[in-house]
Amino acid sequence: MLPVIYLTTNLSSVNRDLEMLNKLEKELSLKELQIKSLLTITQAINDNVSSEGLFNMYRSFLSWEMGIAHMILFIRDDETWNVAAKIKVEAIDEAQVIEQCQVYKRLHTIKEDDHVSIRIFDIIIPVFHKSQPIAYALIGGIKDREDIYNRIQFITTITNIIAVAIENKRLFRQQIKQERLNKEMELAKKFQQMLIPEKIPFSDKYAVDIYYRPHSNVGGDYVDFIKYSEDRFAVVIADISGKGVAAALLMSNFQAMLHGLVQQYRDLETFVFALNQAVYRITKSDKFITFFIAEIDTAKRSMTYINAGHFPPVLYNAGEITELKIGSTVIGAFDKLPFIQEEKIALKSDALLFCFTDGLADLQDDDGIHFEETQINKYVLDNKDLDVDAFNAKLIKTLDDYRGEREYVDDIAILTTKIF
Repeated sequence: MLPVIYLTTNLSSVNRDLEMLNKLEKELSLKELQIKSLLTITQAINDNVSSEGLFNMYRSFLSWEMGIAHMILFIRDDETWNVAAKIKVEAIDEAQVIEQCQVYKRLHTIKEDDHVSIRIFDIIIPVFHKSQPIAYALIGGIKDREDIYNRIQFITTITNIIAVAIENKRLFRQQIKQERLNKEMELAKKFQQMLIPEKIPFSDKYAVDIYYRPHSNVGGDYVDFIKYSEDRFAVVIADISGKGVAAALLMSNFQAMLHGLVQQYRDLETFVFALNQAVYRITKSDKFITFFIAEIDTAKRSMTYINAGHFPPVLYNAGEITELKIGSTVIGAFDKLPFIQEEKIALKSDALLFCFTDGLADLQDDDGIHFEETQINKYVLDNKDLDVDAFNAKLIKTLDDYRGEREYVDDIAILTTKIF
């Protein structure tokens, strides 16, 4: 009997050894597969394979090499979540699934008490970048349960690599887009600066000074000076709805139309009527322009103006303050203006016309109180004897002191005119 017992013991030991060898062989085979897959995906990322190509590799790896029955991969694109890849996942509420996923910040094993929308899966793999979720992978139906821990760990690693690669692509596209936008904005800024008069012709009959501060690189305010003769000129101030490149392009068109039409029509009512039609043909009421124009004749000592929906300029004349409100509604909102009216004013000695955009009136102090008509009118009365450049410079200092720690909320354009 002793030899039989000895033989049985040795066979049992051999079987254990064979099982161990088979296990080691499977582990080595799995490690080899993992390394090969990792190298393949890494090489694809280095070769700048498209996002779609990476998702196809990810899907193929999980399906054929990891034996995954069900999978869905969500990738964040700015503020939205998109399904980037999936395996045999049909008739699920994707919005509800991604909502459930966002509860988890670490690998989560799905249980019976989890929401019904995710029970088809076994695990949720979240991927974070700088504390922000960028991807969620849901894996289910792992066919080979042997060494499942290592399989899940490797699937997690591959998911992280793919998700981070896609996020880097998104950030790179965003950077390129931002750089392109910055170049466009810089070009628009330079272009816009060319539209604003740098110097106003000197005269012993009048003085004009312009100040312009855009809120961002490219603003929507417009100021202009148009000289007809030694005795006649016009001042213009406008505020174009919108900002950025679109506002700058509209501003350039507006300037071209303005200069063409103002020389063509001698009366302001006809001019503003034609200007509105020209602007409307371009904007189709998508954008509009608040607009003020005043024609001044120093020989006749008269001013004719139209205010088309602009914040009322202030006229100091013969010791009195007048807000110039007569005119029409905004330019470009309607194909035909519902009404137009001009006003003519006789100018007395040393009259002062102060025009500005609503960025000045919208300015607030630390208590949230606006720099409104009362403060504006008081400033004009207190500083009417200053030269126009000193008048504007002191006003900017006053506004800076008034706002305290608050930022400017809009563009500010100022046009100050004195008639001697």
